[in-house]
Amino acid sequence: MRILVTGGAGYIGSHTCVALLDAGYSVIVADNLGNSKAETIGRIQEITNKNVCFHKIDVTDKQALERIFSEYEIDGIIHFAGLKAVGESIEKPISYYYNNVLSTMILAELCLKYRVTRLVFSSSATVYGNNISPLTESMDLLPSTNPYGETKAVSERILTDVAKANPDFSVSLLRYFNPIGAHESGLIGENSNGVPNNIMPFVTQVAKGVLEKLLVFGSDYPTFDGTGVRDYIHVVDLALGHIAALEYEQNGTNIYNLGTGRGTSVLELLQKFEEVNNVKVPYEIIGRRQGDLATCYADVSKAHQELGWTAKRNISDMCRDAWRFEKRMITV
Repeated sequence: MRILVTGGAGYIGSHTCVALLDAGYSVIVADNLGNSKAETIGRIQEITNKNVCFHKIDVTDKQALERIFSEYEIDGIIHFAGLKAVGESIEKPISYYYNNVLSTMILAELCLKYRVTRLVFSSSATVYGNNISPLTESMDLLPSTNPYGETKAVSERILTDVAKANPDFSVSLLRYFNPIGAHESGLIGENSNGVPNNIMPFVTQVAKGVLEKLLVFGSDYPTFDGTGVRDYIHVVDLALGHIAALEYEQNGTNIYNLGTGRGTSVLELLQKFEEVNNVKVPYEIIGRRQGDLATCYADVSKAHQELGWTAKRNISDMCRDAWRFEKRMITV
């Protein structure tokens, strides 16, 4: 089977490409490299010893995307492409709605035109908003805390409606929690352009001396140590969740949380990173960040029961693999 991976040069996309190739799929990547690097494609090929068909295009460019659909016989799509920083989405809502929602609409339209019947969508736990953890797939969505979450919720609704109107079209909506870690080879990991938006690249860059200290947002949350609690999942486990969703025989729309089902505080994560890697990570606690929740973790029973998928890697694995990748990187 030939799978089109939009945003396949990015953090989660690249690890999913490796998982796909290891599982025997052929992979086509469409990525504009807006928040990723071209050399990642070569590293995917180095890890797997298999070829990737790479197209540098923006998924909102319908004509460019349609050329891929017309050139290849595509069996399924995993849609990662989009903007993903919560804070930036508050500052630039139009960019987020344009990129994230339009790309989903164009993909759905081309799927129907070219009879591609299977799509896996990269969604987010952000769509749950202020719901109380553990978060379950049946909860009402409350994403209005930020435009990024809204774009994911809107995209979910679009794909759900398309599946309702087209019985042969199946959609898996995967709601991620907090991916961290890297491939065990150390060749690919989280390496965004510009200042990191997620916690682990900050931790690794402070440990490496690129940044002076980690800023911890808030120490007065109603958690056991006062810092925010999140469900961290190893990016390789997350990638394997996409394979499980792709291979699950289903019709219509199915929704799955991808997490570990366990919460870890910011300070716990920091302490584990220092312990596992024998490095120090200076940090400073500052005020809370607007929109942050005290606690956010998944109920993952549905993915386990229906997909047969369970996250297997622990926090130590995540910290060890993230540091291995950071140490291999050349600081520019």
